[in-house]
Amino acid sequence: MKPVTFAAVGSLALALALWAAPPLQAQTAPVAAASLEQIFRAQPYRGDNAKDADFSRSGRYLAYLWSPFGEPGTDLWVHDTRTGKTVRVTSSQAMAAFESPEDMERFDRKLKQRNDEWADRQAREIAQQAYLRGDQVDLSQWEAAQIEVLKKELAEKKAKEDAQKAADKAEAEAEKQAMAALAAKRAGKPVPAASSASAAEAKKDDKKDDKEKELWELRDELKKKLARDKLKPSDLYPGVAQFVWARHADELIFQYRGGLYRWKAGDKAPTALLAAQRDLRIVSYTPDDAGFVYMDDTRVLRGSFRQAGAQVINRELVIPDDEQKKYRIAETVISEDGRWMSLLARAPLKTADDKPAPPPKQVEIMNYSERWATAKKVNREVSDDKRTQQPLALYIRQVPAAGEAPRRQPQPVLMHNGGDSWFEMSTVAWARDGSRYAFTTWEREKELLRVYLSKADEEARPEVVLERRGDVGHEVVNVLKPQFTPDGRTLVLALDEAGWRQPYAIDVATKALRPLLQGEFEAHQVVGFTADSKAMFVLANKGDSAAMNAFRVDVATGAMQAIGAPGEYHRAAASSEDGRWVAANAGNWARRPELKLLGTDARTAPRTLTDSTDPAWAQLNLLQPERFAYTNRYGDRIEAYAFKPVGWQATDKRPAIVYVYGGPLNDRHIVEVDSFQNTAYLFSQYMAAKHGYVTIAVDPRGHSNYGRKFSNANWERVGEPQSEDLEDLVKLLPAQFGVDGSRVGLNGWSFGGFQTQYTMFTKPDLFAAGIAGAGPTEWENYNSWYSGRTIGKVDRSKPVLRKYSLLPLARGLKKPLMLVHGMQDPNVLYQDTVNVYRALLESGKESLVELFLDPDGEHAMGGAVKPAGWHRKYEAFWTRNLGRAAP
Repeated sequence: MKPVTFAAVGSLALALALWAAPPLQAQTAPVAAASLEQIFRAQPYRGDNAKDADFSRSGRYLAYLWSPFGEPGTDLWVHDTRTGKTVRVTSSQAMAAFESPEDMERFDRKLKQRNDEWADRQAREIAQQAYLRGDQVDLSQWEAAQIEVLKKELAEKKAKEDAQKAADKAEAEAEKQAMAALAAKRAGKPVPAASSASAAEAKKDDKKDDKEKELWELRDELKKKLARDKLKPSDLYPGVAQFVWARHADELIFQYRGGLYRWKAGDKAPTALLAAQRDLRIVSYTPDDAGFVYMDDTRVLRGSFRQAGAQVINRELVIPDDEQKKYRIAETVISEDGRWMSLLARAPLKTADDKPAPPPKQVEIMNYSERWATAKKVNREVSDDKRTQQPLALYIRQVPAAGEAPRRQPQPVLMHNGGDSWFEMSTVAWARDGSRYAFTTWEREKELLRVYLSKADEEARPEVVLERRGDVGHEVVNVLKPQFTPDGRTLVLALDEAGWRQPYAIDVATKALRPLLQGEFEAHQVVGFTADSKAMFVLANKGDSAAMNAFRVDVATGAMQAIGAPGEYHRAAASSEDGRWVAANAGNWARRPELKLLGTDARTAPRTLTDSTDPAWAQLNLLQPERFAYTNRYGDRIEAYAFKPVGWQATDKRPAIVYVYGGPLNDRHIVEVDSFQNTAYLFSQYMAAKHGYVTIAVDPRGHSNYGRKFSNANWERVGEPQSEDLEDLVKLLPAQFGVDGSRVGLNGWSFGGFQTQYTMFTKPDLFAAGIAGAGPTEWENYNSWYSGRTIGKVDRSKPVLRKYSLLPLARGLKKPLMLVHGMQDPNVLYQDTVNVYRALLESGKESLVELFLDPDGEHAMGGAVKPAGWHRKYEAFWTRNLGRAAP
C-alpha cells in the first residue's frame, strides 16, 4: 500500500500511510485501565514458544519441544499429521522412571519454591500500592513470616546439633571412663566413679546458647538463607535438550540430562539408550537406522541398537608436525549417507615463544549486596584489543566401518592460524549423498567473504566458488548458512547482492550464481526443500515488513505462494520433505503466537498445536495498536505503530511518548506484529489507557530486516540517521495524531538508550524529556564483535571508536533526562551511564538529569527492580514532565 501524501511541512515531503482497518481513530469500546501490577505481574502471562520443530522423513510426524503454561522445562511432543493426535513423550512424571527419587523431590520442591516466590512478590507489589493509597497494610508481614520459618529452621538445626554434641560428649565420657577402668584394673586399684562435671558443663553451655538472636541478627541470617536458596536453572526439571529423527523410520533419539533415549511412533514411553555422568550429544542415526552417532566431551562415537558398547569413530586430533598442538573437536557434521564427516577443531592460542596466550581482557563489576562491596569479572574484548582467535582446522574424514581399525589422521583441508584477526566460518553443509560439502568464511579486516565447495576427499583443498570483497552488508554474515538441495545439484545460501538478504543458488557443476527471489523484501531464512528439489520453503516479509510469512518458492522460476495467514509473524519454521506441511510459531497482536501446522495446499485448515498463554491475559482488555508508516526526508518508508486513548480526536493537544531502538539486531526490530515488548507495547498501551497519552513505537533507519540501506545506516555516523527520522516523525504528530508538539518524550533501551541520549544531546529542542536505559555511551568500550561490524572501522593500536562517544555531546542537553541502568550489567557496562552522568554534572545539568539504578540488575535489569516498579518510575517521570492529557 503506497503512502497517502499530505501537505508538505517546510521542505519535507512527509506522508502518512494507514495500515489498520478502520483507519487511525479513537478506540470507542470502553477499556479497563489495568494496573501496572496486573500488566507486569510476577508470574509471566506467557510461557515459552515451541522450539526445534522437525518432521520425520516420512512427513507424517512433527516433533517439537514445548511445555504448557506454568510448567518448567521443554518436553518432547509428537503430532501425527494423519490422525491429528498429539502425544506428549516426556514429562517430569514420565522421566521419573529414569531419575533418582532425590532429584525428583528436588525438582518438585524447587518448583513449589518458584511458585511461592511469584505469589509472594505479587502480593507485596499489590500491598505496597495499597499502602501508598492510604490503606492500612502491614508491609512487614512477609519478612515476619520468613523470619518465623527461619527461627523454626534454626531451632531444629540447634536441636540436632545439641543432640549430636551431647551424644559426642557422652561417648567421649564413656570412652574416658572405660580407659580409666582399664588402667585401674591393670594397677590393681578400684575403678573410679564417673564424673558429673562434664554434664554440668554441658547444661551451662546450653543455657548460654539459649539466648534468642536479635532481630538484626535474624535479618542477616535470612539474607544468607535467601542467597543460599536462590533458584538456579539446574534446580528445576529441565526437559529435553535436543532430538534427531531417524533417517527412514518414524522414530527418534533425544537427550535428557546428559543421557540418550529412544522413542518410536506408537510407543507408550521412551527407552534408555545411554545414561552417563558426562554430557552426551546426539549427532545422527546411522544410514541404515541400526545405530546412532553421538559425541562426548572429546570424541565422536557410534553405538548399535543390536549390541552393547561403542566404537570411537574419531579420536583426539593432533597436528602431525607439532604434536604438542592439541586440537579439540568443536563441531561434527556427518553426511546423511553416513560415509563422510567434517570435523571443525580448535587449538589453544599460544604466543610467539610458544607460551599460552594471555586470557582475554576482563573488567570488574561491583556487587554491593554484601557488607563490603566485592567485584566479579567479565570478559570484554574491545575494538583496540589484540584478538585471541584460536587456531582452526577443518578435517574431512571417511567414517570408518563397524569394527574397522583406526586409520591415519589426514591433513586438514583448511587451516587458520588464529591470533590477532577476525575469522568466522559457517557450519559445514553436506550433500545428501555425501559427494560434496560446502561452507563459507568471513574475514572482517579484509572485508572478504568466500564460499567454498569441494568433492568429498580427505586431502583435496576446497575450491572458492564465490568471493566478495567489501559491500556485502553488515548483517549478511550471520545468515549465510549454505545448504544443498536434496538432489545435490545446487547449493543455496543467503546473500545480500542487491540490498536485500535473499536466497541465491550456486550450480554445483557450472559454479554459476543466480538469485532465487527478487524484490524489495527480506527472505534470508531458508526452511527446507521438497524431495524432488523443485521447491523450497522460506520465511519472508514480502508485502508487510512488520510480519513474516512462510512461502513455497518454485526454484526454477522464483514464483512465491504464501502458506500462512497474512498479517502474522512466522518464526522457527520447519517443512516436511513430502511438501505437504510447514510448521511455525505464528501469531500477531490479536492472536498471541502458537505453534501452527500449515498445509501447503489452499484447502487444508491450519492446526494450532500449543496453548502458551494464561487465560487471565484476556481479562486485561488491552488497547490494540494501530499500524502506520511515514516517508522521511530521503523518501524512505519508516514503519511505526501507535496507541491512542478512548475519546481521542485529531484536534486534541495530548502528550506523547515515542519508543525507539534504532540499531541492527540480526533479524529483529521493534515494529513486529507479534511483539509484546514490555515498554514499547505493554507500558505504551497502559499510558494511553490510563493517562490519555498517544504512544508510538518506531523503526527508524538502522534496524535489521528492512534491507541493507537500513542496517548499514549506522556505519560511521551512528545515531544520526535515526535522529533525522525521529525529527520527521515529530513534525507529523500535531496535525495527524492530536499531539501537543511541545510535550513529546523519547524512550529507548540498549541501543535505544544510546539513541535517546544522542537525540536529546544533538537535537535538544526536539523532545520535552527522555528516558535512556542501559545505553552504550562509549562505543570504544563496547564488545568489538558488534561495534566493529556496525559502528565503524577499528584500529587495534588505538581506540578510534572514541570519536562516536556521547560524552562530548552531553553539554547539549536542555530537557529532563532519566538514565536507567542495572549496576551489574555485563553487556552494556554500568560505567557507560556513570561516565555520561559525570559529563552531564560537569556541564551543569544537575537539575535536568536523574538516575534510576538496579543495584543487582543486569542488562534487562531483573534484580531489585522488577518490571512493575520499573514502569511505575517511568509513569511518574512522564506525568511530571509531560503533564496530563487534555480533557
